Amino acid sequence: MARAANVISSADSGSGPDPDRRAQEVCALLEYYLEPHQVDQVFEAYRFSAAAHEGQRRRSGEPYITHPIAVARILAEMRLDAEAIIAALLHDVIEDTPTAKEGIAERFGDQVAELVDGVSKLGAIDFKSKAEAQAESFRKMIMAMAQDIRVILIKLADRLHNMRTIWIMRPEKRRRIARETLEIYAPIAQRLGINSMRIELEDLGFAALYPLRYRALKEKLARQRGRRGVILDTVCDQVRTRLQQSGIEAEVEGREKHLWSIYCKMVQKQLNFRDVFDVYGFRVVVDSVDECYRVLGILHGLYKPRPGRIKDYIAIPKANGYQSLHTTLVGPHRIRLEAQVRTREMHAVAESGIAAHWLYKDVHEGRNTAQVRAREWVKNLLEMQRSVGTSQEFIESVKIDLIPDEIYVFTPKGDILELPSNATPVDLAYAIHSDVGNSCIAAKVDHRLTPLRTPLQTGQMVEIITAPVGRPNPVWLDFVVTAKARTAIRHALKRLKDSEAIELGRRMVERALAALSLELESLDGQRVQEALEQTGAESLDALFRDVGLGNRVPWLVAQHLSGLEQGEAELEGRPEEVDQHEPQGQLSIRGNEGAVVTFGRCCRPIPGDPIVGFVSTGRGVVIHHRDCKNVATQRKRSESWVDVGWEVDIDAEFPALISIDVVNERGALAQLAHAISEQGSSIENVTIEERDGMIATVRFLILVRNRRHLAAVVRHLRAMPAVQRIVRKKDG
Repeated sequence: MARAANVISSADSGSGPDPDRRAQEVCALLEYYLEPHQVDQVFEAYRFSAAAHEGQRRRSGEPYITHPIAVARILAEMRLDAEAIIAALLHDVIEDTPTAKEGIAERFGDQVAELVDGVSKLGAIDFKSKAEAQAESFRKMIMAMAQDIRVILIKLADRLHNMRTIWIMRPEKRRRIARETLEIYAPIAQRLGINSMRIELEDLGFAALYPLRYRALKEKLARQRGRRGVILDTVCDQVRTRLQQSGIEAEVEGREKHLWSIYCKMVQKQLNFRDVFDVYGFRVVVDSVDECYRVLGILHGLYKPRPGRIKDYIAIPKANGYQSLHTTLVGPHRIRLEAQVRTREMHAVAESGIAAHWLYKDVHEGRNTAQVRAREWVKNLLEMQRSVGTSQEFIESVKIDLIPDEIYVFTPKGDILELPSNATPVDLAYAIHSDVGNSCIAAKVDHRLTPLRTPLQTGQMVEIITAPVGRPNPVWLDFVVTAKARTAIRHALKRLKDSEAIELGRRMVERALAALSLELESLDGQRVQEALEQTGAESLDALFRDVGLGNRVPWLVAQHLSGLEQGEAELEGRPEEVDQHEPQGQLSIRGNEGAVVTFGRCCRPIPGDPIVGFVSTGRGVVIHHRDCKNVATQRKRSESWVDVGWEVDIDAEFPALISIDVVNERGALAQLAHAISEQGSSIENVTIEERDGMIATVRFLILVRNRRHLAAVVRHLRAMPAVQRIVRKKDG
């Protein structure tokens, strides 16, 4: 925070040096690692940007060009290449000036133009809301990031400078930007391993969003720093001495948990500040991995470690490529200290993440795990954005994906996969591949079958069982935690719903045409094309899909396709009463049509029951028992009726509700459950109501195949001495 405060008070205040001087300071930084001709190109880009932004000022009153210069300086400190620095100087010219992308490409090259375009917002499109515009802008940035990872680095530097100067904004806008920073940009910096930038973004966001809490926590930390700081210095000296005695050359430095991290821990664990013990710690940086483990042993010999607080991120790196050994020690005066042990290369990646590729010449692209994992993450984001419906849905999915806590599980082949905390076997299946997730039917955890909704734990071995007939279940959306799984499930369900709706709609239209003594295959092609133009449907499948989803009435579609006038169609084929339907005109129901055929919870029909269907807009066909009370209320809407019947062989289970009056004695409920299980039925839900001291009414929601199966269950229950009465309930 000290660095940020210094920037706010000097370089970003109105009293700072003029833009030319600031640009020259950036170029002086660049001279340390860029070629002279590249530095000249950067200064030329500054001149170009200054001319484009001529007359524009920031809210603080400064010339607007000071913002691009500050963004370029942040990237220069990260030692990014010349193209990224030039793009930083130009990153607002497309959005805020008449300058076109083509002009930038002609002057500075296609790469720079693509970088600038990737960072720019979408200003030319008229969105319904500001939230939608921001979400679509973020989506576009992710797309550009997939082409060039430098796009996100420029955007993060842009956001960092805006956060350093946010205090000039109105309070409500300040809070909105701060919340967006904490929810999206700081987690992205963490996901990309840029720790130094992430910490500053979090603390600046904390100060802007909760200024009073920030100030109070900062004061408490300052009061505590004196006594504990002396203890930390003593610990660091003792560690240096012990390492020297062991012949290990190392850098040992004390560190302090930053304010946002302390605040989050207090909120999550409901602690007071005095109860947060690991505020202080130290870091040991050595030359090799072997020395890391040796240092860990030395530290445990010097101070007692806390059980369960040792984490090996060297053997199993974090998703952002971070590697280090973590241990919590009990130091002098029983103060808890978190120690981190890592190599110099690991330290470079830990502080700068993907930027270490440019910042440290000895960290090559092939060896920089942060680079590799960042590209994998962006690849997953691209796959996700292709499947989601809206930009806002996409940005919510990205937020979920940025949850930092993780677990590590093993596949049967011994591979290690990282997942967010509380991830389930379904999340793991989709992490392996979308096809594995879509065909998942069961899972074994440590060789035992486990429900798919079970949260996984670190160290477990998980085997995913798939089958060709497997399909995603909408219930999975209630418990999956990864954005990839959630997006893939929604996408698969949408495709299933569309294909099922097309099939159902085709069957309904064929049935309506049969009532007119016509067949779909015999219709004239030109007549069909005219019908599509009349209805505004893109294709015959789109027309069938609308029918299957209940958005179009089947007999009206049949009228358009046949070319008959409305009156003729009514005389020849439109039913007036459901009982007048001929059996051969029935629509056969299999029970596994998914979202386009649903069963009324008011009457819970099962195969063997007399049924009737109602076309419901957006829901397809809703099946009711003929005696359902809701059927009577719909009799006047005969155009919405569909005559339906059960297929002969149905391989599915249906819920049935039975009410049992049973003698209230010990073990009665267990006996009932056992009797139901013996007949091959499973229990979905059970409720108990005591009528008096002697009799209790137990309601079971059970799954049965048909009426015969239900009758067998009832007969078996009725034979029990404790059962007084059994009734099948059709009212819910």
